[in-house]
Amino acid sequence: MNTETPWPGRVLVTGGASGLGAAVVDAVLKAGGTPVVLDRDISTVSAVKAFEVDVADRLAVEQAVREAAESLGGLEAVVTAAGIDRCGKLADVAADEWEKVIGVNLLGTVSVVRAALPYLVESRGRVVTVASTLGKRAVADATAYCASKFGVVGFSHALAAETGGRIGVTTMIPGGMNTHFFDDRTEQYKPQDDSRLNSPGNVAQAILFVLSQPPGCEVREMLICHAEEGSWP
Repeated sequence: MNTETPWPGRVLVTGGASGLGAAVVDAVLKAGGTPVVLDRDISTVSAVKAFEVDVADRLAVEQAVREAAESLGGLEAVVTAAGIDRCGKLADVAADEWEKVIGVNLLGTVSVVRAALPYLVESRGRVVTVASTLGKRAVADATAYCASKFGVVGFSHALAAETGGRIGVTTMIPGGMNTHFFDDRTEQYKPQDDSRLNSPGNVAQAILFVLSQPPGCEVREMLICHAEEGSWP
């Protein structure tokens, strides 16, 4: 990371209005950094700059990332925490809803990183993509989510190989977290035991650890979960 800018510097966080993204924003603020949020609903964001955008809209993402980066005078890091899910058997999930998961989780990640790349190369900054334990292990009734998160893992590994020595790339693989992510699911697809969900604050601290690594040292992948995580190994 650019040694001229105090760590953790200027950090763009997608999905930063809630859940893991909001926890990352809070952690960056407490560490003395300057977060900026991209989210489709920024009505609850008040402490930091925020830009309203659907990350599945590539052209809107390109504009939002440019405006966010220029408003801060550059970027040291990007954390792609935006994500959605549509549970159900493949034949039961509407095609447009299935594809929306890919659009947000995978293509949204790619669009944000692509748009931010020039700023990160300039600062020798870092990307933290947020995958999932379901990007390592597939389960039934989650074809869209698993496809998107397996894709994030593959994209991130390839990007790390492509950009090694110019920017850092870390694949963060969280297990289930205690957020509102599960609220709109039917009962059969909700966690049966919330006590086995990790705190998003714990994952945010892991992301700060990644961002704190000295130049030349990279955490390429990190899996973090509750001690009794059910989706791993």
